[in-house]
Amino acid sequence: MNVKKIITTKKIKEKVEEPEEELEVTPESAEGEEPTLADMLPYLFMEPAEEEAKPKIRTLSLHGEVNEESASELIYSLMMLKRMGKKTELKDPEDPESEEITTYEPIELLISTHGGSASEMFGIYDTMRMVKKDCDVETFGIGKVMSAGVLLLSAGTKGKRKIMKNCRIMMHSVIGASHGALHSLENEMDEIRYLQEQHIDCLVEETDMTKRYLKKLMDRKVNVYLTAEQAVELGIADIII
Repeated sequence: MNVKKIITTKKIKEKVEEPEEELEVTPESAEGEEPTLADMLPYLFMEPAEEEAKPKIRTLSLHGEVNEESASELIYSLMMLKRMGKKTELKDPEDPESEEITTYEPIELLISTHGGSASEMFGIYDTMRMVKKDCDVETFGIGKVMSAGVLLLSAGTKGKRKIMKNCRIMMHSVIGASHGALHSLENEMDEIRYLQEQHIDCLVEETDMTKRYLKKLMDRKVNVYLTAEQAVELGIADIII
């Protein structure tokens, strides 16, 4: 038996079976030179592959203060995830001639906040309401959900609002501060009363709490703390996890 011949044949076979390396597509340019803008233009407008176009993660987080920065990021992300989660499929997958229907993948929103600006809270809330017309928004209360965060937790899709067992809920009346002439202070007080009424009306719509109950709670002028169990009883959340 020719051992040398067998070894040589084996090496050739292994070499043939080695997978070819994929060539990276890059803009053409003169050898040794950086590609110019003209070289890059065709690649800037290339459509991404379908699987790359859709985000792999559809979970958003509101941790910390509700302010202009966090609100703008969250509002933009909600709108983008709704658009990117849109998909068209057949009503009856087994019938290729059945009508096409449009569905949206759900969005998860994790909430852990001490609260913040009432105006930014309403901005996020209104965006959630708009997104929910087509797309489920599943909310999760984690650690602490206080002040402005309570409305946002309750604004999730009914039946899909979850709260951690040891999460604490805190509610209070709208807080405002101002200084200046008397007529300016009166104007500011009118605005605070308006925000308070709007806040109560939104909570009535999203929870099982009545307007009378909420007014009585807000008139206490103290922070009202609730357990996860109490939050479910009042319709702020649906499920304890």
